[in-house]
Formats: sequence, C-alpha cells, structure tokens
Amino acid sequence: MATTSPDGSRPDSPFHAGELAIQERAGGRAQAAVLGQRGIRAYMPEQHRQFFSQLPFVLVGSIDASGQPWASVLAGRPGFMHSPDPHLLRIDARPLPQDQLEANLRLGARLGMLGIELPTRRRNRLNGQVTALDPAGFSVNVLQSFGNCPRYIQGREAVFVDPPGPPRVDEHETLNEADRALIEAADTLFIATNATPPGNAPDARSTGADVSHRGGRPGFVRVADPGTLVFPDFNGNSLYQTLGNLQLDPRAGLIFIDFASGDLLQVCCTATLVWDGPELSAFAGAERLLRLRVERVRRLVNVLPLRWSAPEYSPYIARTGTWQEAEAQLATQHKPAP
Repeated sequence: MATTSPDGSRPDSPFHAGELAIQERAGGRAQAAVLGQRGIRAYMPEQHRQFFSQLPFVLVGSIDASGQPWASVLAGRPGFMHSPDPHLLRIDARPLPQDQLEANLRLGARLGMLGIELPTRRRNRLNGQVTALDPAGFSVNVLQSFGNCPRYIQGREAVFVDPPGPPRVDEHETLNEADRALIEAADTLFIATNATPPGNAPDARSTGADVSHRGGRPGFVRVADPGTLVFPDFNGNSLYQTLGNLQLDPRAGLIFIDFASGDLLQVCCTATLVWDGPELSAFAGAERLLRLRVERVRRLVNVLPLRWSAPEYSPYIARTGTWQEAEAQLATQHKPAP
C-alpha cells in the first residue's frame, strides 16, 4: 500500500496537498485521482510533441525572486518549439522586450507552459525545469505533461506583423482606465500560479510555476475597483491545479492579450477563493469566484508580433453569465416588495 506524506499527498500521486484539499472540498477527489493517474505523464506523448511544434506562440508561467508568479507570452514562426525526445522541449525564442520572464528565466527554474491552438481550441500543458539557456533560447526538461479540455476557448486566427513602434512598458500599482477597458471587454485571460508553498524548495511532486487558461463571455471579469478583480471559475477538467496552487500560495499573475493591438497587460495579484454567497449564486455557470487584490500592473506595448481575427465564441460560454446579468439578478432579489 502506498504511504501518505506529512502534507497529505502520496508518492504515487501527481497532486500536491493544495490540489488534494481543493479536490476534496469540490467533491471530486476520487475522480481527479483516476484522471490524474491516467492523464498526467512525466513525458510528452507524440501528439503533444507535434502539437507544440506547430504553434506560433506559447504561454509561460514563471516565478520571480520574491516568489511572485508571472504569466508571459513567447512567439515565433511555427517550428520555434520542438521536442528532440519525449522528455525535452526546446524553445528557440527569448522573452519579449521588457517582460519579467527575462529575469525569471535561469538554469534550474521551474516553468509552466501552456500550448494553445485557438483556431482548433486544442490545448496541452507542460510543467518542467530549465536545463539549458543560451542566446537563442532555452530547453525544458518535462516533469508533467497533460491535456486540457477545449471548453471556453474562443477561436481566433493569428497573423504575424511588425510591431508599429519601439517597445515600451507602462508600470503602475493600480488599474488605469485603459487597463479597465481591456479587462472588462476580455473574453480570455491566462493565470500563472506557484505550486510551491512560500519558503519551501520544490520537491518531486511540486512543479513550481504553472499557467492556465480562463475564458468566458466578454465581461466575465469584473473590475470591482482599481485594486480588485473578480471572475468566475467554471466547470473544467476537475483536477484543480490552479486553485490547488492558490491554496498553497495565494499569489497569482494574470495576463490579458489585446488581440487587436498586440499589447500585453500583466497583473500581479493575491487571490481569495469564494465558495458561496449571493454574488456567486447570481453568476450563471459559476462554481466558485476568484477575488483578486491587484498588487502591480505592467502593460507591454509594441512587443508582440501577432494580431488575431475576431473571435468565434466557444459554444460553452452560452451557458455562462456576465457581471451585468448577475448584478441585475441581485438587484431584482433585493428589490423591496410593493
């Protein structure tokens, strides 16, 4: 019989204590155990190796010296990533100008990577460790490789362009009006988290940084005030890696892509998970809410050489709500009786 570690995880399980705790509370621990044992591998299957090689961009989660997670984008012509063998992914690209990833990318760093093909809504994730770093790019040793479902992904076609001007970074502590406009119109975001508890070194079960996708109808992210964001957590793959990581370390790094201009908005924040209450009940399709306190904001301008077509919305988002609808429902509930 497999033994249980002091943190509640098991050596034969791909999940750490935070993931197990969220799976237990959500009532899906048994299901996650089956899915995890079957689908989370310590190598890349052939279809994943081919998949990464055909992508024009990839999402990267990394951790800075203070332990803050960051979500970033790397871009290149298809073929800029390739897998020499099932245990290795080579990326022939360097971080975009002004991106925090440049400082976080070092030998031994634990990275999370999300390959996502928007036109087909395919996505595969890889968590690993940097084993080589050179002026042309870097190599990642695979620690975990697994697929994700296509739900809530908006279809978009990408084209390469020359950025219209020199790159620059606009940095501030709270969201400004331009940030708010981008976020409140967004149908897609990506979230980086840290699987390692603060102050602890990664162990064999931990994967350091992780990065994941979230999508919904335009308006699914609410700017409650310049220092607070709220968005729903919909039904997903039932593994709860992102929420489990936040159970260990509540810090998160969001990135919003302006698909029309190529600007990138990075938001460092601290997350609180909301499991019940009228605000949650009023949002159609939401199983939980994530409430995030904004700590730092960076807008990267003229850095991404990609532009995307108008979205073809996922059929799954028709089952979900917006904050405007939720607020209208709450107002009706609280309307005084005549």
